[in-house]
Formats: sequence, structure tokens, C-alpha cells
Amino acid sequence: MTDTAKMPIRHVYFLSNRTAITAETLGHSLLAQFPDTAFSSVTIPFVDSEAKALNIVQRIKTSYERSRLKPIVISTMADEKISEIIHQSDALIVDPFESFLPDLEQILHAHSIHESGQSHRISNQSVYESRIAAIDFSMMHDDGMTTKMYDQADIIVIGVSRSGKTPTCLYLALQFGLKAANYPITEEDMDSEDLPSTIKKYRKKLFGLTTNAERLAHIREERRANSRYSSMDQCRFEIKATEQMFEQFKIPFINTATMSIEEIATKVVEATGLHRVSRPIMKNLGL
Repeated sequence: MTDTAKMPIRHVYFLSNRTAITAETLGHSLLAQFPDTAFSSVTIPFVDSEAKALNIVQRIKTSYERSRLKPIVISTMADEKISEIIHQSDALIVDPFESFLPDLEQILHAHSIHESGQSHRISNQSVYESRIAAIDFSMMHDDGMTTKMYDQADIIVIGVSRSGKTPTCLYLALQFGLKAANYPITEEDMDSEDLPSTIKKYRKKLFGLTTNAERLAHIREERRANSRYSSMDQCRFEIKATEQMFEQFKIPFINTATMSIEEIATKVVEATGLHRVSRPIMKNLGL
């Protein structure tokens, strides 16, 4: 693999007249296809005036002059006048509105509203409230802090300390609207021949996360360096014991060592058959 530290850096700009979340998501997905290229990215949201657009154009041109590498602009700029200004920057412009809306308008026989940020607006209050409730639930039931409402949980994620339970549950709540609790498996639990009494009656809701000993030790070392907790022997022991527990009680589980939080959450949803809380697609059908 090429040493990117010695490579010239290409500048990338994520632009939008709204939050720029869509531009960032699309941009990072595209740039990830070029792991041997060095990028420096800048996110600029709320480009909602021609004056702002002109300043950004000058900024892009300056970076081009300094680096001698054509900049890349990932834009979800819905305003046509502002978009035209951005096109004066001499950068490579990647614009999903320009690329896809004309074809969609043609096949749907309809004109788009041509506004960015629609996917992040509160289009359905009940869905929004359900997701907020799911986030509150996941935070309240993080790391076994309370187990009183496990009966209301859509899923209970279990695993050893620092195996990714908390971020996975928060992502499941935020992106999927699922009430996701998580419970840490301790050495005391591992010494038992049965599931912890707290989660035993919810076995059908359980889903396990495991990882590699090397990765677990690395993560724990940052938290508690040079300790038994972060030692390779301890990490190997806990992972082996926990995986044996999963297999003994037929608890589905995945190894998260090489997965992002997004991938972990999606795998969990796919494996369990849970369905995300989603906004209605067709208003006239009441869906």
C-alpha cells in the first residue's frame, strides 16, 4: 500500500445550503473507494447566499493554486444560482441533484421541489418522538445501569467490557428507532453455568458482540494502561468464555473487530429481523 504521508493532499469540500450531512455521507462513501489517496476534507454547511458562495469559490481556487491538484466538491446545493457560482471554482463538482433528479423527474412525471435537507427534517412527528424515546431508553439502560424496563426493550446487546455495546445501542436508537439496552458480561457471569438472572428471562431478546483479543486489548489499554484488565491473557479469557456462553445458550452474536458502528448495527438488525421505525413514504396511504 502506498504511504499516504508522502503523497500530495487533495482538498475535498462538502457543501450544502442545509446541514451538509448528506454531502458528507455521500462524499465519505465515495472517497473510501480510494484508500491510497490522501484527502483533506472541509465541511461547509448553510451556504445560503451568493456572497458565501463567492467566498467559498475563492477559497477553493486558492487551495488549487497552492496544491496544484484539482479540488473535489461534493455538493447538495439545491439553489441553482448558488450552484452556478460554485461551478466557477474550477473544481470537480459531484452533485447528486444534477446527476439524478432529471432522470427521476422524467420517470415519475413530476417536478422535484429541489430542496436539500429534506431527509433530515421532521416529516412525521410520531416517528421523531419514537426515536427520541428510543435514545432516552438506550441511554437509561446503558451498561446495565438499570434493568427495570428490559421487558420494553426491542433488543438487549451483551458482551464484555469495551466490545462496542454502547455505541451500537445508541446507533440502533438514533438511526433505527429501536429501544436497545446493553448489559456487560462480567467475570462473575463467566464463572456461572447459567445466564445472569437479570437477563435470563429475556433470552430471546439477547444479541452478543465479540471481538478479537488484540483489538480489545488495544482499546482497553487506552482506558486503563498496564493493567490486568487490558492484558492479552485477560482479553483472551473473557472473549473465549463469553463466546462459549453465547454458543451454549444459542445467543446469536457477531465479531465486530473489523466493522464500523454502522455495519454492526445493520448486521444486528438483519440477523434479528427487527424493523426500523421509518417515516411514511406515501402520505395518501397513511403509511
